[in-house]
Amino acid sequence: MYAKDTTNPPPKGARSVGVPTTTNVPHTGTQTVTMTTNQGVIEFTLETAKAPCTVHSFTFLAGKKYYDGTPCHRLLVTGSFALQCGDPSGTGTGTPGYEFGTENLPTGANPPYPAGTVAMAKGSDPNSNGSQFFIVNKDSSFDGPNYSVFGHVTKGLDVVNKIAAGGVKLGPNAAAGSEPDAPKINVQITSITVTPPAS
Repeated sequence: MYAKDTTNPPPKGARSVGVPTTTNVPHTGTQTVTMTTNQGVIEFTLETAKAPCTVHSFTFLAGKKYYDGTPCHRLLVTGSFALQCGDPSGTGTGTPGYEFGTENLPTGANPPYPAGTVAMAKGSDPNSNGSQFFIVNKDSSFDGPNYSVFGHVTKGLDVVNKIAAGGVKLGPNAAAGSEPDAPKINVQITSITVTPPAS
């Protein structure tokens, strides 16, 4: 389920908090996430039954305070619309030291990623999911149904829209003239808490 990330280890300064267990992974029940940022609070429910591996990893990292004090480093405002978070290094290359495969892909959905969707960010390898995730603030398709959907915003989408309205700047690794990357409004995650599964 979870494999050591040997192709893209965490960059210097990233956090490694271990690997989630593969036993007693919840496959039922509902869970609620409270993501507190310096720009406001965002709440979302988790797709525990549809994306158990992803939810278990996210819950594990949140419980280890992996996300606390980390930036939301990427903002998409053209074609597809989302705020990306979950990389302590803020470069877009960080991982938690392990990776896992995709699940709950929105095949056949139109649009694949409606506003309020919470999904995993990854590289071209379908098994390259780690800690990074994104919150969709307007209906989007991205490059097809390639990203695991694991939650839906119930409160605070206006916070993401406020951040998006602030526009973008070039990210730390972007060359002049490349795709706009980082939000102009600084976004820092203060904490993420996840409720235990409830029937």
